[in-house]
Amino acid sequence: MKLQRHGTIACLALATALAVSACGSDNNEPTEASASGSAAAADCATGTINAQGSSAQKNAVDEWRKAYQQKCSGSTINYEPSGSGAGIQAFIAGTADFAGSDSALKEDEQPKADAKCPDGKAIHLPMVIGPVAVVYNVNGLDNLQLKPATLAKIFAGKVTKWDDAAIKADNPGATLPSTTIQTVHRSDESGTTDNFTDFLAKTAEADWTFGKGKAWKAPGGTGAAKSDGVASAVKQADGSISYVEMSYAENGGLKMAKIGNGAGEYAELTAESAGKTIAGAEVVGQGDDLKMKIDFNTKESGAYPIVLVTYEIVCSKGLAADKLALVKGFLSYAASTEGQADLTELGYAPLPESVRSKVEASVKALA
Repeated sequence: MKLQRHGTIACLALATALAVSACGSDNNEPTEASASGSAAAADCATGTINAQGSSAQKNAVDEWRKAYQQKCSGSTINYEPSGSGAGIQAFIAGTADFAGSDSALKEDEQPKADAKCPDGKAIHLPMVIGPVAVVYNVNGLDNLQLKPATLAKIFAGKVTKWDDAAIKADNPGATLPSTTIQTVHRSDESGTTDNFTDFLAKTAEADWTFGKGKAWKAPGGTGAAKSDGVASAVKQADGSISYVEMSYAENGGLKMAKIGNGAGEYAELTAESAGKTIAGAEVVGQGDDLKMKIDFNTKESGAYPIVLVTYEIVCSKGLAADKLALVKGFLSYAASTEGQADLTELGYAPLPESVRSKVEASVKALA
């Protein structure tokens, strides 16, 4: 039920009681929302900004866009869910005012992105916590559970039937069909793929020899574009399995497998179990750059281990004068307690307060 899920997700804020604070608009006049007292005021600005990238955060950005544009007349925020790789390239090319990405800039991408930021650098602002679900569609099979090694063998093409001995070992007592496994992966460069393959590389090194990356490298399987394409492909094919953000799994009514964690448990994907992994993430960026590192081998009891952080990549300094106020206003709303609360019904998890407050401060420092 939604009310139950709302309460579960709310606990991810690390039990911190968050007060929604009102912010004055740029012109020091009360917004319609603040005048009515129904919601916090936004840092309103006018104009148009264009962003693109991660399809994993599309539903979150759409919610923020709608809320911000309702509060702030004269503002237009465009977001194209072109995929993390395309979003980064658009930022580097100067056609996106900020990029959404489910993984951090690569070493060779960072200087190119920095070059678009006069007197500054491209920084990572974690805005959305997106648990990655392993989704499957197998007639008659419910409550599937998989160890990382088994999952790696499936996506590497080493396990090809649903009644394989490896899957049987993970699911004692289950009746498994002899159906051929159909793996589905992202056909476009994707931060979700980057995180999923990073998980396999770090937890099942002996069975996953393809490393990590935004582009899918393992042989076989069927490619599908964007997160909604993956969800649709799984829904239509009996015997299929893939990886997609929790929000798309829930919206598509897809079954989600329990995944083995570092504590030797099979963890069900819930907002609470994902939050246990999030709580152990550390900020590895410097200053206002909030790049994070997640421990996929978490030994926290009950923790669901496949979780991604999706960033907004933006210039710390050097934003165009006619874009700065609106970029700051919009990202400030996204990072606010109200903006994060908007995510609770969309299959995302709000940022822990310890992270959210840092993001808010980094946004305010943009120049």
